[in-house]
Amino acid sequence: MSHYGTLRDYRFPESSEDIRGSHLYGLNDEKLGKIDDVIFDHTTGLIRYVVVDTGGWLKTKKFIVPAERLRASTEHKDDFSIDLNKKQIENFPPYEESDLESEKKWADYEGRYRSKWEASPVMHRAGTDRNITPTTSQMPGNSPSTRAASAASRGGAAGSEVADAEAASSPTGRVVPAGTDSVVISQSAVGIGGRWDTFQSRLRERRKQAVIGCKTCTVGPQTARESTDTLKKAV
Repeated sequence: MSHYGTLRDYRFPESSEDIRGSHLYGLNDEKLGKIDDVIFDHTTGLIRYVVVDTGGWLKTKKFIVPAERLRASTEHKDDFSIDLNKKQIENFPPYEESDLESEKKWADYEGRYRSKWEASPVMHRAGTDRNITPTTSQMPGNSPSTRAASAASRGGAAGSEVADAEAASSPTGRVVPAGTDSVVISQSAVGIGGRWDTFQSRLRERRKQAVIGCKTCTVGPQTARESTDTLKKAV
């Protein structure tokens, strides 16, 4: 069963592979904050959300963004952007990291949060009179990463293979930034960008080390117990 958590203090051997610390920009190139952490599936290592530290302009200080809505910034190297403004973010239910410790609380929060994206699925393009209705793959929760994570949680090792295949072969389904005159659906399997893809890859490779301190799912505690048992036997 899928269980979501954050990286917290875990660090990668190569800091250049970590997206934490990157800036996130919104509509009209408005700086929204820095990526502080990611929420990922401890079973598969696939990222579901990024956690953004606003630096103070938001009362709750942090908010989350679905990974499938993120894209590499075209204006700022190694940074990211999203089609949101501060007013929209203020309407999201307050994010509390402690909710991740309870499946019930997290399911409730995620349901309320996702409803803010899905309650009005027709998006208005700024600066035009056009409305864009997202395709099924563009809706939150239907990204290749999300579908792959679901497949992996259902089928163990076989599911992981299916997850890898889906993540690699499915189109990203992202639209061009607001303000342009046409909708372009990307068919590239590369994803959000080179830096993001490297980070996601490293996280999957080091998943067990990253979740070793988790007290909720079986991946972290089991690994920790195995290490403890090994030390006891050695003594």
